[in-house]
This record gives sequence, C-alpha cells and structure tokens, in this order.
Amino acid sequence: MPDGPTRTIDTRGLACPLPVLKTRKALNSMAPGEWLVLTATDPLAAIDIPHFCAEAGHRLIARSERDGMLSFTIERGPGDGEP
Repeated sequence: MPDGPTRTIDTRGLACPLPVLKTRKALNSMAPGEWLVLTATDPLAAIDIPHFCAEAGHRLIARSERDGMLSFTIERGPGDGEP
C-alpha cells in the first residue's frame, strides 16, 4: 500500500463522461497497485466512477462527498483497465 496517492486528478466542472474518461486515461498510465485520487463535481460521477472501477478491475478504496465535491481513491488493478 502506498504512503499516499501516486497521482491526483481534478475533474471539477467537467460533466459526464469526462470524469470517467480522464480517470481511465490516468489509470492506464499507472502501474498496478498505484493509487489515484480523483475530485469531481458532476453528480453522475457518484455512480459512474464506482461502476467503471468494478467493470475495469480497479479497486475503489474510498469515496466521500462534501459540499458537492466528490472525492474517490482508486487502486489501479492488475489488468489493462478496459471494461
């Protein structure tokens, strides 16, 4: 387990499907086991990001919401990340 996130991406202000697309792109450039922290304001990300992780074989470690800001911590899975 890393000491902290390996990478962070900020998708605040971006609407579906951009948060998922940017998440996929970031995870594809990372090694298995590395962590990504994503921030988003699109309410659909609360559904889309967990679904994407489950389909692509990544592990959703944590998620939170505060004042309309969503945050996800994702561990890169062992596969190629394509659902």
